[in-house]
Amino acid sequence: MNLDIDTVIVGVYFLFLISIGWLFRTFTSNTSDYFRGGGRMLWWMVGATSFMTQFSAWTFTGAAGKAYQDGFAVAIIFIANAFGYLMNYLYFAERFRQLRVITVIQAIRLRFGKANEQVFTWSAVPNSIISAGIWLNGLAIATSGLFGYDMETTIIVTGLVVLFMSVTGGSWAVIASDYMQMVIIMAVTITCAIVAVEHSGGPANVIENFPVDFVVGDNINYLSIFALWGVAIFIKQFSITNNMLNSYRYLAAKDSANAKKAGLLACVLMTMGPFIWFMPSWFIAGQGVDLGAMYPQAGAKAGDFAYMSFVETYMPAGMLGLLVAAMFAATMSSMDSGLNRNAGIFVKNFYEVILRPGANEKELILVSKISSTVLGLAIIACALFINSLKELSLFDAMMYVGALIGLPMTVPAIMGFFIRKTPDWAAWATLVVGGLVSYLVGVVMTPEFIQNTFRLQYELTGREWSDLKVAVGIMSHLIITGGFFASTRLFYRGLSPEREEEVNTFFVNRNTPLLTEKDEHLEVDNRQRNILGYLIIVAGLCVTLMFLVPNPFWGRMVFVLCGGIILGIGLLLVGSVEKSSQEGEAQLESSNT
Repeated sequence: MNLDIDTVIVGVYFLFLISIGWLFRTFTSNTSDYFRGGGRMLWWMVGATSFMTQFSAWTFTGAAGKAYQDGFAVAIIFIANAFGYLMNYLYFAERFRQLRVITVIQAIRLRFGKANEQVFTWSAVPNSIISAGIWLNGLAIATSGLFGYDMETTIIVTGLVVLFMSVTGGSWAVIASDYMQMVIIMAVTITCAIVAVEHSGGPANVIENFPVDFVVGDNINYLSIFALWGVAIFIKQFSITNNMLNSYRYLAAKDSANAKKAGLLACVLMTMGPFIWFMPSWFIAGQGVDLGAMYPQAGAKAGDFAYMSFVETYMPAGMLGLLVAAMFAATMSSMDSGLNRNAGIFVKNFYEVILRPGANEKELILVSKISSTVLGLAIIACALFINSLKELSLFDAMMYVGALIGLPMTVPAIMGFFIRKTPDWAAWATLVVGGLVSYLVGVVMTPEFIQNTFRLQYELTGREWSDLKVAVGIMSHLIITGGFFASTRLFYRGLSPEREEEVNTFFVNRNTPLLTEKDEHLEVDNRQRNILGYLIIVAGLCVTLMFLVPNPFWGRMVFVLCGGIILGIGLLLVGSVEKSSQEGEAQLESSNT
């Protein structure tokens, strides 16, 4: 491994990301621009950022380690994500955009009233901070292990770079960087997958050489637990991608049609993803690579280095730096999303509503940047705390947070989208019930309790216990927490005239398409294509020029392939600018005549 080359690549990429925030700062003039791009973004930007929101360095660490150990099982999570995005395309995405709000909590306010606005404001922010902390910790594990950097220093430095970009450019910079990072990540991972398949002699050999059952994995005595886990994961990922709290990306779409197409793009990318991302981990498992021996300092987390070990061993010099840059990009896309969304919730649903109802836009923008900074520092602190828990599995941590903390909040946020006649207290009461369910599953339910209650023939393995805990948590929320919310209809006695009007506005907006004329916002559309197109072209040229790095001929061609994919997408964007301009001029001439 050439540390000098890899370090330079990561450093250049850091500067590239920071420049995005600076370039897109001129797109922001008010809080609507800062938190959702003014609702003027095109489908390919929104779809990319929606996809990247479910993607982080955890994919290359915790998830890659799971693929190394248990084969195809981890892909179920991402296939479930693809199913969730398919539902976005078929129903939810356009209706989320049609809510016509700046933040998701404003939609909660319309649906459930002022009290729930504050309850969800102060419930959503901590959950998002914990998730972002896990993502940042995953990135730090990879970069510190590969480059020998101190974990704490890595967390602080990478967190500050993310913070700078997010604060400087707002949602325009966040979403634009997500698109560029999606392009680079897909190019890098496609290239790695091709090399893995080439070394193995074909995908069939990857499956055949896998050391344990490729579909089910290892340490499974009860297939029923694995099946229950799979069903539960589909329910969880559907609820995560199709509820009001996580709909914020679609609020940035230009109109209903662009939101719908964004959902389809995210679905296609997520469907392809698992077979591309995990091929290297599956390959090295089949080669008998002992990660514990390669990374003794990692201890129980050695599996998290599965993807990086492939790049170190089988890819040309320089590719490791490009991969770490892509991992940073993936984590940044999730972190800056959390930063921007949480700052928007604080400013628009607490500061402006409770503290300063008469605040002007200039003051709100300033407070937005300050709150983004504070929240970013909180994420860094959370990642440092998670890092101190040495025996915690990143894969299990991510599953527990999603099933036991995130899921209770999604229940009223998705069921309230359909069930109209519920009292306002149904939302916060459901959170209380969900919290109790999570406590029972997370604390009271132990392996001994399950073993004795069901008189199991075999003792549960560590994997079975982790899978069962996640599955029981999800199913309990579906039945108990969801059932509680539905049952509150029995207590519905109508709302005040003011609240009836707000709820009516919510459902009317949900069902009313948001349309734009073909040439409306044409200048903004072309600026998006133009700036991003040239940025991606520059990135593609830089990657292509890496063929100059001393490598065998095939290694040089790897960079040509990777850079060519990136360059081609940039050229397509620039080409679409010219086409759109010509269409706008033609429409103007026809209207004049």
